[in-house]
Amino acid sequence: MKTTALSKEGFDLKIGILTIGNELTSGRIRDTNSSFIAEAVNRQGWRVSVIMSVGDEYADIRKGLDYILDAADAAIVTGGLGPTADDITTEAVAKAYGLALYTDEDVLREVRSRLERLRVAWTPNNEKQAMFPEGAMPIHNPTGTAWGFALKRADKLISVIPGVPGEVERMLPEGVIPLLKEMEPGPRTVVVGRTIKLFGLSEAKVDQTVSGLDLGFEGLSIGFYPRFPENHLVLTVRSPSEEEARKTLSDVESKVEGGLRKYIFGHDDNTIEGIVASLLTRKRLTLAVAESCTGGLIMDRLTDIPGSSLFLERGYVVYSNKSKTDLLGVPAEVIDGCGAVSEETARLMAEGAVKKAGTDLGVGVTGIAGPTGGTEAKPVGTVYIALADREKTTCRLFHFRGERRRVKEISARWALEMLRRYLTGAYPNG
Repeated sequence: MKTTALSKEGFDLKIGILTIGNELTSGRIRDTNSSFIAEAVNRQGWRVSVIMSVGDEYADIRKGLDYILDAADAAIVTGGLGPTADDITTEAVAKAYGLALYTDEDVLREVRSRLERLRVAWTPNNEKQAMFPEGAMPIHNPTGTAWGFALKRADKLISVIPGVPGEVERMLPEGVIPLLKEMEPGPRTVVVGRTIKLFGLSEAKVDQTVSGLDLGFEGLSIGFYPRFPENHLVLTVRSPSEEEARKTLSDVESKVEGGLRKYIFGHDDNTIEGIVASLLTRKRLTLAVAESCTGGLIMDRLTDIPGSSLFLERGYVVYSNKSKTDLLGVPAEVIDGCGAVSEETARLMAEGAVKKAGTDLGVGVTGIAGPTGGTEAKPVGTVYIALADREKTTCRLFHFRGERRRVKEISARWALEMLRRYLTGAYPNG
């Protein structure tokens, strides 16, 4: 991720992120909370100055807090607020600053009530989830039993919330961001933002294009967020008034989209599968998918969308040559003569999906995901993607790079992109 500040004023707040848990430092799970928090912080126009993970050790938690508060105005801490013996974050924060712990009776009643609703038996260690350092303000947890808390130390703020990603995604915007806004120096400012989502253009090319635009707007910052295989461009504008902020954002967005329009597929919370699903539903078109090297990834993404049964008739995972013939009617002689990975086979897979399923559209994907199976003529990463309707079929040849999973993911992503371009009238020349 790279963030460019184009504002003469710069950022108001520096934020440090501390994630706690032996499961993080041992590598057993990935730290997704830091990226979520950092993106949310940057959308506010603030800057993340440090991100750190430590294990469930008192000394490590203290050192992490000391380091972060020396480098930032506020710390956002996640993890270690559960009822078990290794959940020591609350006690560690209290010890670090010589504070006693107290039990908030209102929170305790809420914890008991939630456990009762969930039909989970109460055990004495659950009381830990209603204990806070002296002087701390509880932060409501709308989805779990472990409440967070906010603690002021001089002019710094420590916000502590659970490490469960779903709980972070609720508690950060609802409980933490409002507290951080109160810390902003000077007059309160309005912050507006827009995420522009791009596909088919490298991060370097996106940066080069944006750098060539005249974007000398007061209060503007631009963040570049690679989300393989997409790139997200986040525009953030800070201004004394909402009217000025929104006008600036609109002007900036117009300039940026003028230079990148061909590669923009969506904005903000849009996903490619959501866009394709919406277009298919609105146009009342049905789809069948035939996948070889992607192994069902396209179907997986489409079925993540509620109501996908309105347009998605069926999917075929036809990994073997025999299955391509048996299920889709691809002639064995075509596979023998042209290869399972060929334009001819991809076209016949897409057309076979339409014929067998009786749908309006069909997608066929066949390729070599690697790391073996490539030849000089068809190296690893060779993928053919075909899109058929009832009148014509179009096929594209791709040469992807990377390990097996990346080839599968970008192949599935390109299949969805081809659908989007077809449905918006931009395909095949878009």
